[in-house]
Amino acid sequence: MNKLFKALNDPTRRDILGLLKESDRTAGEIADNFDMSKPSISHHLNLLKNADLVVSIKKGQFVYYSLNTTVFDEIINWFMQFKDN
Repeated sequence: MNKLFKALNDPTRRDILGLLKESDRTAGEIADNFDMSKPSISHHLNLLKNADLVVSIKKGQFVYYSLNTTVFDEIINWFMQFKDN
């Protein structure tokens, strides 16, 4: 959970998740939406992968990133345990 919350703590990473909600994208396509270096975007993507929020799939010479919706279901279930009935 700590990796998850650390990953969600950064606005750039939250913006990346928003982009991936729309569609799977390559690192270059993601980087085109930000005013920062590609290595910085790669760093953010690695943190999101380490938190299991995104997954990557290599297709030809490109790596595509997509949301790992299973983790979001787990987060919701975790939060719901604190809700009063």
